Amino acid sequence: MKTKLIAPSLLAADFGNLQRDIEMLNHSQADWIHVDVMDGRFVPNISFGFPMMKTVQQHAGKFVDVHLMIVEPEKYVEEFINQGADLVSVHYEACTHLHRTIHHIQDLGAKAGVVLNPSTPVLMLEDIIADVDLVLLMSVNPGFGGQKFIENTYKKIAETKDLILSNKSTALIEVDGGVNIDNAARLFEAGADVLVAGNAVFSAESPERTIELMKI
Repeated sequence: MKTKLIAPSLLAADFGNLQRDIEMLNHSQADWIHVDVMDGRFVPNISFGFPMMKTVQQHAGKFVDVHLMIVEPEKYVEEFINQGADLVSVHYEACTHLHRTIHHIQDLGAKAGVVLNPSTPVLMLEDIIADVDLVLLMSVNPGFGGQKFIENTYKKIAETKDLILSNKSTALIEVDGGVNIDNAARLFEAGADVLVAGNAVFSAESPERTIELMKI
């Protein structure tokens, strides 16, 4: 799988015109479509669930990247995959039986990712890094869009890259939170493979041009 990917987050899209925004992404240089699922328990916000996923499944022409910010994600991964998720990422902090859940996702035919909150050290992934397809590093505290980027993320990217290489893992590194045109190039240079961008894309005068600029 190629790297230097942009995954616009539908959390920042216009929910009243979701089909329009998804079709815009289909015609843009975006590589993935990122879906943030929040339950109001693991994070202090609620976003959307299966009804919204049906709309995504109907209209998305790109790889669908689902980020579950929910407790007990193992109960729901199969339905999200049935609803069109190509990759499902679960939080290390929310998953009691992480190894089992990662392999369950993969056995269902999807890619599996593990997510770390800003305060969770990368070394916690040592025993799972060889099994996952992706590591998602949160560069803000999850739950709300539009937050300020946490600078320590650059250090965590380097640590994650070292862990991947030392374990001969093929996992990609994804970064989510506060990503914009100003820091995209530096994040890619630091070792990130996939950047999630919400407000930076959907609040731009030209979302398609913003996506293009992030990939340069």
